[in-house]
Amino acid sequence: MNRDAPQRLFARLVRLPPFLWLAAFFLLPVVITLKISLSEPATAIPPYLPLLDWQGGLEGWSTFLEALNLDNYLTLARDPLYRDALFGSLAYAGGATALLAALGVPLAYALARAPARRQPFLVALIVVPFWTSFLIRVYAWIAILKQEGLLNLVLLKLGLIARPLAILNTDAAVMIGLVYAYLPFMVLPVYAVMNRLDPALREAAADLGAGPTRVFWSVTLPLALPGIVAGAGLCFIPMVGEFIIPDLLGGSETLMLGRVLWSEFFSNRDWPLASAVAVLILLIVLGPVVLLRDGLRGEGERP
Repeated sequence: MNRDAPQRLFARLVRLPPFLWLAAFFLLPVVITLKISLSEPATAIPPYLPLLDWQGGLEGWSTFLEALNLDNYLTLARDPLYRDALFGSLAYAGGATALLAALGVPLAYALARAPARRQPFLVALIVVPFWTSFLIRVYAWIAILKQEGLLNLVLLKLGLIARPLAILNTDAAVMIGLVYAYLPFMVLPVYAVMNRLDPALREAAADLGAGPTRVFWSVTLPLALPGIVAGAGLCFIPMVGEFIIPDLLGGSETLMLGRVLWSEFFSNRDWPLASAVAVLILLIVLGPVVLLRDGLRGEGERP
């Protein structure tokens, strides 16, 4: 008997629980959602058809599979509401990700260049918002952005505006909420990469005559690209399906897939169409997930 066989068996058994966990709590829900998206709504419990007759044998399986269809996906493709929600989600998520990169990269650079003894405190300030409820933080922005809120009060006191601005329930409010809520997800990955960069590279570039700005654009920023890709993925992916921020800070005209998904599930009780929207969101985020994986792989391969 091979003496290494028990060790290999033990190694396989150790790796088995994570795969079982992923299969039970990720793959199986996705399969169920995909099945519901191919069904039709019904006034029943559960509110969709067909249902598999487990006692019907092969004939039951055949009847079940024949009843599945792509009507819900055709509805998504034909109805302007869902197209507008799709484009709205991509526009909000893409625009907010660009703003997050513009704000997060300089902030991460400042953190990385700060004295080592101050960096833990500065990083803690970035993480502090996670200590409070996400919902409470969004409600706080309602108090800040409404016409009689803190922002308008300060602007009026400073004489910068003559009358209160209508910011709440606008696209601007949604962008403010998205940038605020997801800024730590951009800053921390970029900071982690920049903090590990060899200072000798910047010193060598400076010795060759490059100024601080040239060093940043030619040396620091390219080397920090894996962190930027990771941060962009961590921000863009959840923002595509965001519901709370557009619902509380956006107006009635703010269309995003998350709001449409909630409406179909809980208002219209059209589970098949809502599941089709959920599958659409999943397909949209697969691209950023691949980019995020490649970015993290590139980051791990750097010395």
